Amino acid sequence: MLGAVLDPIRSVVIAACCAVLVLAGCSRPAEPEPDPQPPAPVADLAPFYAQQLSWGRCVDYATTAPDRDAFGEEGLECARLEVPLDYAAPAGRTAQVGVLRHRAGGDRMGSLLVNPGGPGASGMSQAASMASRLGESPLGERFDLVGFDPRGVGASTPTIDCLNDAEWEVERADLDIDPSPEGVAQTEAENQLYAQRCAERSGGADVLANVGTRDVVRDLDILRQALGDEKLNYLGYSYGTRIGSAYAEAFPQNVRALVLDGALDPEQTTVERTVDQSAGFQQAFDAYAEDCAQQPDCPLGTDPAQATANFQALTRPLIDRPVPGARDRALSYPDAVTGTIFALYRSDYWPLISRGLSALAAGDGSILLWLADQYNGRGQDGKYGNDIEAFTVISCVDEERITDRAEQGELVRRSNEAAPFRDDGRGVVAALDPCAFWPSPPTSEPHVPQVQGLPPTLTISVTGDPATPYQAGVDLAKALGGSLLTVEGEQHTVALQGNTCVDDVVAAYLVDLALPADGARCSLAPTAGG
Repeated sequence: MLGAVLDPIRSVVIAACCAVLVLAGCSRPAEPEPDPQPPAPVADLAPFYAQQLSWGRCVDYATTAPDRDAFGEEGLECARLEVPLDYAAPAGRTAQVGVLRHRAGGDRMGSLLVNPGGPGASGMSQAASMASRLGESPLGERFDLVGFDPRGVGASTPTIDCLNDAEWEVERADLDIDPSPEGVAQTEAENQLYAQRCAERSGGADVLANVGTRDVVRDLDILRQALGDEKLNYLGYSYGTRIGSAYAEAFPQNVRALVLDGALDPEQTTVERTVDQSAGFQQAFDAYAEDCAQQPDCPLGTDPAQATANFQALTRPLIDRPVPGARDRALSYPDAVTGTIFALYRSDYWPLISRGLSALAAGDGSILLWLADQYNGRGQDGKYGNDIEAFTVISCVDEERITDRAEQGELVRRSNEAAPFRDDGRGVVAALDPCAFWPSPPTSEPHVPQVQGLPPTLTISVTGDPATPYQAGVDLAKALGGSLLTVEGEQHTVALQGNTCVDDVVAAYLVDLALPADGARCSLAPTAGG
């Protein structure tokens, strides 16, 4: 169904490794769409801004097994924030946003709100993880660490739901590689059914229409007020940078500090971003291949120039003959590619690719299947979270759409050309994706943010980031009139993940509003980055 580049959003394996997953079926509309739901008058929102949060234990908010363990840690407290489901009708139906907090240990300055990206990733999970690492750091001493699950995600309600666990297993085995008219029709029928199921199981079309970034930033401002903060301090990773830049445009007067790591360029169309992201993953694959070629028994051989062809030779046979994985499950072709992409996000996970491909060559798909499980949010009990479903739904509300099969086919062709390692070799399937069948129009469009009055911001961009290429960070910093920190390395996002050079810059900015010098750079190499 989702013929797209997939980004991992499971912090249980790769902390803060959350990125935008770009559907391969969207483009800029011919004419800008007017906002179908203009902002409600502020007076109508007064009850929401005046609410007091009722804090309690967090285990009741856990939606996954890892969260049940993490949310039981001492010092965490949780609450639900009530917000209008539709800001154009604030007296109507409401939604609830899950919030997790770890209080500052010392001289409190305020709250630091964090979002790990996705879209669809849990900010509550992210904050719990950060609290365990940063609770006694200077940031943990000065700030309450606060994470929220955006509307529709995780512990927030109504919760996005499109597939049950059995349907997820079928979806992961579905190839959708037949480029014939019959194959295209079959894929489109599946995508149309997916859109229908999302509406039926998530609480109706009005839920799907109001889960985009436009609505999340308004929730974020209500949360800021409910936490007692006059100004917002925010750290957003990957898609979280879209939330941050959209908030900066909507509420520039309410910003104290924004750290945006792994940026999305707000001016870039979905088509442009899809192709650039595909090229970014090929760049990461090529860097892995160079490294692998220097290692003994590299499964892709000693010539990096042949790595793509050798990867195809290992994985393409899975199209016709899946191989055994663990616990009576089989490794499909889509899962082999997804598992590989998952491990391309950080260079220190490259050995997992080599182990997985070597095992695949021996007829064992268990390692790549495990990696794909981490991406897809499948627990050891066989249950799935709603991360990927939320990604799809939010993307369909946020992104432009393609409703012309010729345009769709051209996008798939360009993406395969940019990332040949993940091309199945069966031809272009020009099927419209689920967004083409969505019951509500997009609520965002690419544009230059209007941020008059915004204080200085900090954008961080990694030179070898596969999911949000470096130039997007350069462009976002320029659009916001803020500072840029360049980080040399092969990794998606880096802030507060243990690199001393980067973390010192982030802490100095958040605590003292001290910005790095123009042209500032850090490195992920141990000798340079700490």
